[in-house]
Amino acid sequence: MDIAIYLMSLGAAMFLALGLVLTTFGLRELSPLVGASFSVPTSFLMFLLIAPVAVDFSTLEWRAVAIFAAAGVFYPAVVSIMNFISNKSLGPNLTGGLGNLSPIFAIGLAVILLGELPSALQWLGIVAVCLGLVMLALDRARRIPGTQLKLLALPLAGAFFRGAVQPVVKLGLLIWPSAFGAALLGYLMSSLVIWVARLATGQKTPPGAKAGILWFMAIGLCNGTALILMYLALGKGEVVLVSPVIALYPLITIALNRVIHGDRTLGQRGLFGSLICVAGVIVVILG
Repeated sequence: MDIAIYLMSLGAAMFLALGLVLTTFGLRELSPLVGASFSVPTSFLMFLLIAPVAVDFSTLEWRAVAIFAAAGVFYPAVVSIMNFISNKSLGPNLTGGLGNLSPIFAIGLAVILLGELPSALQWLGIVAVCLGLVMLALDRARRIPGTQLKLLALPLAGAFFRGAVQPVVKLGLLIWPSAFGAALLGYLMSSLVIWVARLATGQKTPPGAKAGILWFMAIGLCNGTALILMYLALGKGEVVLVSPVIALYPLITIALNRVIHGDRTLGQRGLFGSLICVAGVIVVILG
């Protein structure tokens, strides 16, 4: 058992959660799309600065470049916008809970694309993680007015894209094992997609929004760090091992939301779902 895979996956979960909780501050001054137009390019700039020492371009494989670029169109660009809109309407806890049903999609596609077949014990753990997340999401959803329930489609769609990207990127890493190269190309494409969307919709940065810009730049650093840790973990381990651990980020979101925003609304069903999630991840690791 390579403990580094789990530590990197857990680190990705922690930074995803931190970025989600900090988003509340940025959305006070900027719209989701304008905020994403600052957060995603900040991540790209971070990877661009470290590329000369972190990426070996002499071993570059164009098939992998195409895969990473295609993945970058959807993640983090589309997922970031969906999460920001969902966060503004539903809050970080529910966005995190519903948005991270991604192991279902990640592992399903990993079976098809990579032939990764979980053991019977790992399947049990995966089901437990997903069940716990559903319980957690339902606990948060009971506080959402019926008129806003349609917004639940946003974090669910985000979960699909985040999950689908994991086995696709893993496929690219098998061709060109450069996690930093994958992150650089992914964020390049995402930055282009978001700025094209912003220019097409004509959204502008409101005056006096310096604090909001800085918040979204910090969010970009969090999300970028999360993505590189996820790609490093995928480069070393199978999707079936990485995805369920990253799926713990809604639990970390709840903890950080309580510390930073003072949210103490977790119900008994949510607490029980959290315990099931943790137990499920332990089963996956041991399986």
